[in-house]
Amino acid sequence: MTRYTATLRGTTYAFEGLVDLLAKATPRRSGDELAGCAASSDAERVAAQWALADVPLTTFLSEEVVPYETDEVTRLIMDDHDPAAFAPVSSLTVGGFRDWLLERAARPDGPVALAGVARGLTPEMVAAVSKIMRNCDLVAVARAVRVVTAFRTTIGLPGRLGTRLQPNHPTDDPRGIAAATLDGLLLGCGDAVIGINPATDSPQTTATLLHLLDEIRERYAIPTQSCVLAHVTTTLELIEAGVPVDLVFQSVAGTEGANSGFGVDLAVLREANAAGRSLGRGTVGDNVMYLETGQGSALSAGAHLGVGDRPVDQQTLETRAYAVCRTLDPLLVNTVVGFIGPEYLYDAKQIIRAGLEDHFCGKLLGLPMGVDVCYTNHAEADADDMDVLLTLLGVAGAAFVIAVPGADDIMLGYQSLSFHDVLYARQVLGLRAAPEFEQWLQQLGLADDAGRVQPIDVIASPLRQLTGGRGG
Repeated sequence: MTRYTATLRGTTYAFEGLVDLLAKATPRRSGDELAGCAASSDAERVAAQWALADVPLTTFLSEEVVPYETDEVTRLIMDDHDPAAFAPVSSLTVGGFRDWLLERAARPDGPVALAGVARGLTPEMVAAVSKIMRNCDLVAVARAVRVVTAFRTTIGLPGRLGTRLQPNHPTDDPRGIAAATLDGLLLGCGDAVIGINPATDSPQTTATLLHLLDEIRERYAIPTQSCVLAHVTTTLELIEAGVPVDLVFQSVAGTEGANSGFGVDLAVLREANAAGRSLGRGTVGDNVMYLETGQGSALSAGAHLGVGDRPVDQQTLETRAYAVCRTLDPLLVNTVVGFIGPEYLYDAKQIIRAGLEDHFCGKLLGLPMGVDVCYTNHAEADADDMDVLLTLLGVAGAAFVIAVPGADDIMLGYQSLSFHDVLYARQVLGLRAAPEFEQWLQQLGLADDAGRVQPIDVIASPLRQLTGGRGG
């Protein structure tokens, strides 16, 4: 195990192995303190970042964070590494890689250069460089990365900000879900997916909700995709039963143990991906997976230990989850950045930083990365803080965000974004919905030629059309 050191103002700080160095270099967060791997002081954190900057990127190909022999995610990372894609940055240190990223991001050909190295980067390399970058660095590089996927709508195009319309209901009442769906559609949301978190994992309930969303989509010819976020094995059963499934959902994590806690492994995820694609329901693409992650999931499952049984920091483990996502060519990936609670991300500063890190790391690894900009009511955060993160993510080129009625998810019991918040971000940043969905809005008179959602008095006729004459 390599021992890393850095001397600051006459004090030498030592870090035992890559796991310890990565953890100590991480910007402060409560989850790492809970796990016992965080830096003990700001001085130690700076020393770790200084030492990390001098680590060659090739080190991450020889020194593991989680043992290869016992973890299938590590085996995936190592076995799928692309040496040819890695070649342009193979001579760099972590600090040199940061400079390379910022320099390439400023070039006109930056998107091509950044996309070209994606398959040559391991999650640990990407997590490492994010730890020595400022927030503005994370935004600047992420904005230059282009990741485009498609099913019935195209996700990730420049100048576009997609949305997941999340019409959850505490009793899975179809009427309540339909009303929330209509609310979001009238405000221009739902182009990435209309996605329901079911209150239970009942196959019958899941099937009922899938039929409901499919009926709404077909009745109004909405170019979008639907998803009920049941467990992947439930969705597989429903595919076999002929239920209309667009996207296959699953939460994933960065270690084999954490994924086992979710009840999945790589084999079942690949099976689900193949099953979803076999249906051929997409019209402009065949990306069928919707995957969700979040810092702290491995720690909460007690599956966060790495080499030498040392705790791995939650951001590095989060980035390893993106290797699982990447192998499935998903339509959508999002981190639920503030959902787990203050035990993992204590306050707004930590939530905002984590959201920017996750978005940057996911995009750099080649994923269509979105964020659930959210917090729980016992965290030291509020809606103003979420406005800041939403704005930064819009500038950074996030593929999509999640929006719920009134910014309050009454089923999951947390605070996210409202449909109106998405309108704000699109307006002030000059962003638009997915092109196929925007055209649908315009054809109905719900949006003008510039893609802007129209006031209620202008859309009275389209509203009556969508509600069967009951609106207005």
